[in-house]
Amino acid sequence: MQTGPAAERRQTDVMDPDRARALQAALDLPVTIDAGTPLPVFFHQIYFWDAQPPGVLGRDGHPHVGTGLIPDLGLPRRMWAGGALQFHAALRAGQMAEKVSRVVDVTRKEGRSGPLGFVTLAHEIWQGGQLCVTERQDLVYRQDPDPSAPRPVPPEAPTGEEASRGMGFSETLLFRYSALTFNGHRIHYDVEYARAVEGYGGLVVHGPLLAQGLLLFAQDKAPVRGFSFRATAPLMHDERATLCRNGNDLWVRGPDGRQCMQATVEY
Repeated sequence: MQTGPAAERRQTDVMDPDRARALQAALDLPVTIDAGTPLPVFFHQIYFWDAQPPGVLGRDGHPHVGTGLIPDLGLPRRMWAGGALQFHAALRAGQMAEKVSRVVDVTRKEGRSGPLGFVTLAHEIWQGGQLCVTERQDLVYRQDPDPSAPRPVPPEAPTGEEASRGMGFSETLLFRYSALTFNGHRIHYDVEYARAVEGYGGLVVHGPLLAQGLLLFAQDKAPVRGFSFRATAPLMHDERATLCRNGNDLWVRGPDGRQCMQATVEY
């Protein structure tokens, strides 16, 4: 089903340089950002917080669906499934920017594991009267896992990449990234909740954090103008990932060879 007239949310943020410096430190990057410095691609994820009081949060730490942009589809489990971005101009630290967000599609389907809800958001980020970033964000909602149901088989990651880089994800990194993005989803910092309620093997590495790693890896080759990505299997905090690149194709390979994310970059 399609949505009716698109809901819209407008947010402003001064793009605090200290927050970007904190993300650089968390990612073990050189801390280089000052006021006026261009932000690395995808660092806008740590801005434009949607800070809500405890009374409007769901059991998972996210705001209740149906209270903001996201409609209530009756499905409790949320996952950032992927997205696509175009980087038109650099965002600069310490300067006011505006983010405009809209719901552009809502679909409900039946999957192998039960009902699924798909929500697509469109974001624009403006600074100094210039459109800097356009982004499509794909969210998936599903029902609670059935402990007796067979686990889905993740896809196998390609091999033969032209370049690769290892990346680890400690509990500290996941906690700091959750704090910097103001992401209260408990699967990223509450291991008992992640295991007992959502059925994961440990803390789940944020999809955007994996995407950030791939983008920084891609930037080693040339400035990135566009990026699309899709999560294909969760990665746990105690697993070391391999970031892979072959031409304009990128992917994240888990330690057992499964593909956790696939992406395409435009230079």
